[in-house]
Order: sequence, then structure tokens, then C-alpha cells
Amino acid sequence: MSQIKVLITGTNGQLGSELRAICFDSEHVKYSFIGRSEMDLEKTDQIQEVLAQYSPDFIVHTAAYTAVDLAEDHPEIADKVNHLASLEIAKYCQANHCKMLYISSDYVFKGDANTPLKEDYPTNPVNKYGESKLKGEVAVLAAFPQAIIIRTAWVYSVFGKNFVKTMINLMRNGKEVRVVNDQIGSPTYAGDLAEVIKHIVTLGYWEPGIYHYSNKGEVSWYDFAVVVRDFSKLDCEIIPIPSKEYPTLAQRPAYSLLNNNKIKKTFSVEIPNWQDSLKKMLMRLNY
Repeated sequence: MSQIKVLITGTNGQLGSELRAICFDSEHVKYSFIGRSEMDLEKTDQIQEVLAQYSPDFIVHTAAYTAVDLAEDHPEIADKVNHLASLEIAKYCQANHCKMLYISSDYVFKGDANTPLKEDYPTNPVNKYGESKLKGEVAVLAAFPQAIIIRTAWVYSVFGKNFVKTMINLMRNGKEVRVVNDQIGSPTYAGDLAEVIKHIVTLGYWEPGIYHYSNKGEVSWYDFAVVVRDFSKLDCEIIPIPSKEYPTLAQRPAYSLLNNNKIKKTFSVEIPNWQDSLKKMLMRLNY
């Protein structure tokens, strides 16, 4: 059996970094990791050429423009990176019999639901970032219907900038922190999602389509912050506030809780509770 060549984009992002921490070459699989310096997604005309140099059998596309508020002022950059670059990768996969797994976002939804969102729930983004990710999804599936798309939400990791690390820094330096309590979802520990992606890559079983993945449980950002504080044994008052008291350039979905049943059943994956995964992450940060 020949080695499968797996190319992972976004090597310096939260998910890409978690994948790099667990994906090692074996007699069956060879991994390559690329970031912006190897393939600038804004230079869409160069993507096909770069991919051809690696000649992968499998592309895990985690790279994205994720600056949600900046995307409101720079929608053309978000569109180029999240939509047009993803389309180029999908075209390469279609032409070269290469599998593709693309990471998308809960931000493709409006946030007006009140039960966990299934994959076929109507999309209707409320900001430019969400629009660019949805256009990426549509383009990928149109160019390469055999792709797998995994939508995820509220991602955090020991790597990069994220809510958990921001909260810890604020709590260590202040007497109180104000956190919105009217946005509902479930956090996703990027280490868990990386394990699922590795499982799918090496499983030998492929079922194309859209899937949802986040950790088990339902929580607000405020509740999340309280548990981060308690698990980290920090002493700080956390004050719940409505979203209108914390205005941001980009509107956020009020409800982002994803239904994970499809990915669990299709690929036989166990999904940990968000509090258990948060403990794992904090242990890695020595809390």
C-alpha cells in the first residue's frame, strides 16, 4: 500500500497547529503543512501551481480569514481568502482526483433558531465573514461535490488568540470582566476537532457532504467565562451583559448551537463535553 500524501493548510492557525501536534508521518501517511508564506490565499492565481508542487492525495483546508470585525471593512479580502481561494482548491481536487475536507463556520447561520442546528437548516449570515464562508461552501460543493465540509463554532486552543486565553489574561489583570450572556452555543476545543479530522483522513471511508462539529453541551459566553475562571482558580468578578452593551462592528449570531448527530453516526466519533475538553486545554496551559 502506497503512502497517502495529506496537505494541511493554515498551519499557523489554531486548528492547523493542533493538527501539526498530532499528525506524524507513518508508512501509510505523509503529512505536509503550509501557511501563508508557502501559499498566500489572497493570490488566488498562484494556488493551483502551489498545490501541484505538493501533488497531494488529500487536502485539509483549515486556512481562513477569521478577523470577523475586520471583514466588515475589508469584505473583498475575506471573500478572496474564504471563497475564491477555497474554490481554487476545490477545482484542483476535482481535476486531480484529490479528496478535500474544508472547515467552515456556524456564522453561515442567522442565529434565530432555538434548537440545535442541523446541517440542512437554512443559511442566512448576519455579517461579511459569514457571507464569505457560506460562499466558500457553495463554491466548493459546486466545483467538487465529493468534498467534506465541517462547520464548527467558538473554537479555542492552546495555540493562537482565542476567548479562553483572552479571558484568563483579563481575569489576571482586572477585578471584573463583562461578558455577553445572550449568545448561545457550544465551545469547540480545536484539539478535539483535530483528532476527528485525523480520524476521517485515515479511516479509509469517505462520505461527502456537510457536517457539524462542536463539543457537547449548551452555554452562553458568560457561562463559559465563569467556568474558565473557576477551572483556572482565578479571583475575578464576571458581570453578565446583553450584546447591545458590547457593540462590535460585525453582528454575531445569537444562537450557534450545532447538532452533531450526523458526524457522530457517519464516522463513529465520540464527542466530549465542553467542560471536559476545557479542562484538558487548561492542563496543557498549566492551569
